[in-house]
Amino acid sequence: MGVTALREIIPKECVKVHELRALSGKVVALDAYNSLYQFLAAIRSEDGKPLMDSKGRVTSHLSGLFYRTINLLEHGIKVAYVFDGKPPKLKAREIQKRQKIKEKAEKLYEEAIKRGDIEEARKYAQMSARLTKDMVEEAKKLLDAMGVPWIQATSEGEAQAAYMASKGDAWASASQDYDSLLFGSPRLVRNLTITGRRKLPGKKEYVEVKPEEVLLKCVLDKLGITKEQLVDIAVLIGTDFNEGVKGVGPKTALRYIKTYGSLEKALKALGVKDPEPFLEAREIFLNPEVTDDYKLEWRKPDTQKIIEILVYEHDFNEERVKRAIERLMKAWREKLRGKQVTLDMFFKKK
Repeated sequence: MGVTALREIIPKECVKVHELRALSGKVVALDAYNSLYQFLAAIRSEDGKPLMDSKGRVTSHLSGLFYRTINLLEHGIKVAYVFDGKPPKLKAREIQKRQKIKEKAEKLYEEAIKRGDIEEARKYAQMSARLTKDMVEEAKKLLDAMGVPWIQATSEGEAQAAYMASKGDAWASASQDYDSLLFGSPRLVRNLTITGRRKLPGKKEYVEVKPEEVLLKCVLDKLGITKEQLVDIAVLIGTDFNEGVKGVGPKTALRYIKTYGSLEKALKALGVKDPEPFLEAREIFLNPEVTDDYKLEWRKPDTQKIIEILVYEHDFNEERVKRAIERLMKAWREKLRGKQVTLDMFFKKK
């Protein structure tokens, strides 16, 4: 799930809250898996069941991808989705851990349904969300039909998105996790695909969620550390690729890295006997597998293909889909068409 604990040490002055319209004209590389999981968790019925078609196939991810992407395009945000490739070997432990959590959540969901506890059932249903290979392929097909670019990462999607942002091919990477900063993205945007009125987990309260822009240089300057040291802090806490040092949280990790200067010295001071797993995890962040084999082009949507995928294949309401397509076509005409210049030309104009 990424190093979400880093939030505790991110200086408030390094986080800017925006309205969606403030991001108009920006190219944003979105962590596709992160977004799809958000859709799978959030777009559900009252008892927690995901949306399904007549064949019993889950469609929550397609619903979120279609309608929320259109919303972003309407605001002039040029989104491109980045899909995970082969996970690093060190991630196997985290994948197994997530699998066990989902299996446990599924059992708790069934128990909650039996006793009629709808609120609990919904919570556990969200925790048990699964993203299959078929779902990923369906998402790519839908994006193709919508004319929205997607990139296949070699390994970690967030690493690829961060690379694109560091090259200037994207204004920012977008994810709920902070790993993008560790991979070197100069700018991270959070909450992009969940912007709007959202219900607080386990409560009957709603909050207005807005995009947050986190600036890497500001974080490093305010904390008085280098990007490499930020990675060291994350590794001490624990990442998707390694277990952290027991009892070490973000503030303690920051203190140790600032005091001793490096991960190796901090581990020694903490009495860690086997530093190798920590050093291997750090290497993934400092030298991630990325590719230059991608093209960012926002094409004219194929309206008939969209209808075939959503209406004919997955039983979406035809009238609602057609109204959304009208919005998509308007966004393409007014926000995207006529701007299909090369990225070098695009950013020189900026």
